[in-house]
Amino acid sequence: MRIRYQKASLEDKNVGNYADEINRRRTFAIISHPDAGKTTLTEKFLLYGGAINLAGSVKGKATARHAVSDWMEIEKERGISVTSSVLQFEYGGFCINILDTPGHQDFSEDTYRTLMAADSAVMVIDASKGVEAQTRKLFKVCVMRHIPIFTFINKMDRDANDTFELLDDIEKELGIATCPVNWPIGSGKNFKGVYDRESRCVITYSDTEKGTKEGHATRIPVTEEEMLTAQIGAKNRVQLMDEIELLDGASAPYDLAQIQAGDLTPVFFGSALTNFGVEIFLQHFLKMTTTPLARRADIGLIDPVEHDFSAFVFKIQANMNKAHRDRIAFMRICSGRFDVSEEVKHVQGGKVMRLSQPQQIMADERKILSEAYAGDIIGVFDPGIFAIGDTICMPKEEFAYEGIPTFAPEHFARVRQIDTMKRKQFVKGITQIAQEGAIQIFQEFNTGMEEIIVGVVGVLQFDVLKYRLENEYNVEIKLENLPYEHIRWIENKEIDLDKLTGTSDMKKIKDLKGNPLLLFVNQWSIGMTLDRNEGLILSEFGRN
Repeated sequence: MRIRYQKASLEDKNVGNYADEINRRRTFAIISHPDAGKTTLTEKFLLYGGAINLAGSVKGKATARHAVSDWMEIEKERGISVTSSVLQFEYGGFCINILDTPGHQDFSEDTYRTLMAADSAVMVIDASKGVEAQTRKLFKVCVMRHIPIFTFINKMDRDANDTFELLDDIEKELGIATCPVNWPIGSGKNFKGVYDRESRCVITYSDTEKGTKEGHATRIPVTEEEMLTAQIGAKNRVQLMDEIELLDGASAPYDLAQIQAGDLTPVFFGSALTNFGVEIFLQHFLKMTTTPLARRADIGLIDPVEHDFSAFVFKIQANMNKAHRDRIAFMRICSGRFDVSEEVKHVQGGKVMRLSQPQQIMADERKILSEAYAGDIIGVFDPGIFAIGDTICMPKEEFAYEGIPTFAPEHFARVRQIDTMKRKQFVKGITQIAQEGAIQIFQEFNTGMEEIIVGVVGVLQFDVLKYRLENEYNVEIKLENLPYEHIRWIENKEIDLDKLTGTSDMKKIKDLKGNPLLLFVNQWSIGMTLDRNEGLILSEFGRN
C-alpha cells in the first residue's frame, strides 16, 4: 500500500471558488457485460490523463501486470473485477472521477450502489456480441436515475456485427434512441479507422504499442477522395460514403438536452486495446456530460454549488490495507467544499465530528486530502460508525439524502466456521463484509448469531466470502446451500411473527438490525402468505 501525503493550501471559502472547481468536475461510472473491455478502456483514460505510464492487462499474468482498478488479490488471481474502484485524474482542464464497476452479474449489487454516486454512465458494448443480459440490467438502473448514458462500442479490431444492426440492437433492447458521433470503417483486420461526423473527416491511426498512448493519428476530409482511397482502399471508401448517406437520413439528430436527460445515447466506435478512438471519445464525452448534478434529500433538491458541504456514503470496503486492517467509507460529495479542518455532522449517528484521514483513492493507492469539492469521491477512515446510505452535512443543518435500495438476494446458504475457537474472528469478518454490502447476513428467528444465513445476488459472492474470510480473517468456513429463492421484507413491523401463518416452504428470519423477513422456496407461497395474514405488507427490497 502506498500513501502519498499532499500539502494543499486552502482557498478562501466562497461560492465563486466553489463554482470554478465544482464545474470542472465530471463523475461517471463505467458499466458493461463481463469481458466487454471496460477495465481496458478505464486504463486508457488514465493513460491519456497521465495518471499511469503503462496500462496493465487484466490477462497479462506472464508479466505480473494487472489492471490498476483490480486491486484485490482475488481479482488479480481470477482476472475479473469483483468490487468497484474509484479513480481520479486530470485531463484537459477537467477533474475526472471514474467509478469502475464489476461487469459480472454476480457482483451487480455493488454496481447498483456505485451508479447512485455517478452523474452519468459510460456503457461499453462488445462489437461482436451487442447488448447482453447484464447490459440490460444495468441500463435499467440508469433509466431509473435518469442519468445520461454514453455508449462506446469496443473491440472493433476484431470481427464485429453489422454496425446498423448494433445500433438497432441498442434501440430495441434498451429502448433508447442512438446518435452515432463517429462511424467505423471495417472491423477486425480490415478496421481502418473512424469517420467523425462533426468534422466530416476520416481518422486513421498508426499502430500503437499495447499499453501506451504513443502513435500518430491522420485526419483526412472525405472530400479528399484520392488521399482517402490511398489510405483506406476504394471499396471501403465507397461503402463509407453509402453508409454516411444512410446514417445522415436515418439516425436520430444530435440533441444535447436529450442526451443529458438520458433519452438519447451518443455512440462511439473504437478499440480500447489498440487505442483506436479512445481519446476522441474522451474529448467528446467531456463536452457532452454534465457538471455535478443536484441530489434529492428529504428537504428537497440540494444544489452542488449553492449549498454548503454535504455527502453520502455509497460504499464501504474493509481491509484495503492489509498491514492496518483498516476500513474505508467511500463518500460522494454532493455539494460545496470539504475542508478537513471543519467539523461535520453524521446525520444517522447524530454526532458532530471531523472526518478522519480523508483520502483520494486511486484503486489501492491513497493521497491524503485537505480539501475536495462536489463531484469528488473521498475515502475516510471508518471505525465502524458509517453505513451505506448515510448522510454527512454541516453541523448547523440536518437533512438526509434518499436511501440506497438493498436488492433482494437470490441465493442463500447457512454458514459455519470450521474451527469453533475462531468464533470472534468469524463474527467480526462476516459482519464487516456484510456491512460493505457485498453479502447480506441474517439470523434464524428467535436465535442469536449461532445460526447465520448468508444471502447473495450471485453465487460467485460465496467464493469471494470464503476467500476473504480465509485470507483476511484467518477463518475457514463451510457453506450449506439452502433451497430458498425469494426474500421479502415485512413493512409493517408491528406484525407478530410468532402468530404469522405461513406456508410449509417459508422460513422466518431477521436481519442485523432485528428487522423481520421471510424466505420462500416458491413464488406462489408469497401470495398465499399474504392471503392468510390480513394487513401484512411485504416488500421486494429493503433500504439502507
